[in-house]
Amino acid sequence: MSLKPGWIGVDLDGTLAVYDPAADPDSIGDPIPEMVDRVKRWVAEGNKVKIFTARVYGIYTDTPDLIEEGIKAQRMVRAWAAKHGLPRSIEVTALKDYEMTELWDDSAVQVIRNRGIPVAAPTKTT
Repeated sequence: MSLKPGWIGVDLDGTLAVYDPAADPDSIGDPIPEMVDRVKRWVAEGNKVKIFTARVYGIYTDTPDLIEEGIKAQRMVRAWAAKHGLPRSIEVTALKDYEMTELWDDSAVQVIRNRGIPVAAPTKTT
């Protein structure tokens, strides 16, 4: 099956996995079933999905310790994904690009393109 153009970004903490700020930073919360099932469906339909998380930002730096930390986080996220039925090969990134078609994120506020007007009122601030 060939992949559809572009990719869908899915935030990890709070969207794909339960986020607990008091938890060990080297752990990932329980899967959120509705979102995991959605990602599985997208993959089965030929969509490219990437897990989007700041946990791996270090791989994009010039700092060896941060690079190592980012690689470790990437491996941990892929292992978590595989444990919950997602492809172990799923890409894990902290970068957006022009190929991204959607971003699913618990912190995002959608705005009307080129206007800066929120589609819906933000829940935290206005």
